[in-house]
Amino acid sequence: MSDTTGRALLVLNLLQSQRHWSAPELARRLGVTVRTVRRDMERLRELGYRIDSTAGVHGGYRLAAGASLPPLLLSDEEAVAIAIGLRLVAAGRVHRGAEFALSVLAKLEQVLPARLRRRVNALASTFRHMPDNSGVSSDVLTDLALACRDRERVRLEYAPTGGERQERRVEPHSLVPIGGDWYLVCWDVDRGDWRTFRVDRVRAVVPLRVTFAPRTLTTERVDALITVARTWGPRAQDAAAVLDMPIEAFEAAFGEWARGAEAEGPGRTRWPVGGASVRDIAYGLSWLPEGVPYRVDLGDADRDAMREMLQRMLTALDR
Repeated sequence: MSDTTGRALLVLNLLQSQRHWSAPELARRLGVTVRTVRRDMERLRELGYRIDSTAGVHGGYRLAAGASLPPLLLSDEEAVAIAIGLRLVAAGRVHRGAEFALSVLAKLEQVLPARLRRRVNALASTFRHMPDNSGVSSDVLTDLALACRDRERVRLEYAPTGGERQERRVEPHSLVPIGGDWYLVCWDVDRGDWRTFRVDRVRAVVPLRVTFAPRTLTTERVDALITVARTWGPRAQDAAAVLDMPIEAFEAAFGEWARGAEAEGPGRTRWPVGGASVRDIAYGLSWLPEGVPYRVDLGDADRDAMREMLQRMLTALDR
C-alpha cells in the first residue's frame, strides 16, 4: 500500500470518527501540510465520497451523504456488533450491545443517501416484534449519538411529563439504554450542572456547531444519575424534611439524591421526601444523616398513619 493510499484511508477514518475537522487539525494529525490535506480531500471526492468544506476561522471538512453509499471503515467493536446484532435480530431477540449498535447507526446515518434512508424507514416500520422504545425517534437517537461522539453542544426541545415544552442547551456526555428506555446524560449549560433526560421526551435536537472540552464523569456517577432519574417523579404523598444542616453539607452527603433540596435559612435545608405511600416516606427519612435534628412537614392524616406504624414497630422491638 502506497503512502498516499494509506494516508487517504487514515483521513477517511478520521472523518468518520468526528463530524468536523479543520484543515490545520488534520495536517497536524497526519504530519503533512494543509496543501497536502486539500489534495487528499480531492482524491477522496474522486473515489465517490462527498466531503463538504467551509472556509473561514471555523472552517474545515465534513463527511456528508452522497448519491451512493461509499465503503465505511468500522472498528473491531462495531464489526462484532454488526455480526452479533444480525444474528440476534434474526432470532427475534436483542439483549446487549445497544451502545455499539447505536455507534454503527450513527456512522450509517451520516452518509446514507436519501433513497436508502427512505427504504430503511419503510422496512423499520414493519418490525413489530422489537421491544417498545416508548416513542423514541431514531433521528433523535442518532443526532444525540453523533453529538456525544463529536462533543458538540446541542439545543434540545424537551417535553417533560405534565409540563410545558422546554428548550435546553446541553453538552451530551453519554446515552444509556436501560429498562427499554434511553437516557441522555449531559451537562446543562444554563443550569451549570449534570442532568438526565428521557430520550423519548426529546422532540428535536438542534446542533449548535460549538464543540466543548469533555468533563470528567465516573461510571458510578452516571449510574447514580440514571437511578435518580428513573425513581424521581410525581408522588402520591408529599412530605419534606427540614434539617439543621447547611445545604452544601447535605448535597455533599447525598450526592445526586439531594435533588430538589433547597436552603431554608442559614444552616438549614428542606428536602422533598414524598412517595407512593407513608412507608416510602418513612424509608426516605431513614436515610437522613445520623445525629442531625430535623422536622417533618406532613399532612395530619399521613402523620397519624406514620405515627401508628412507628408505634407498632417500637412495641414489637420492646417485646
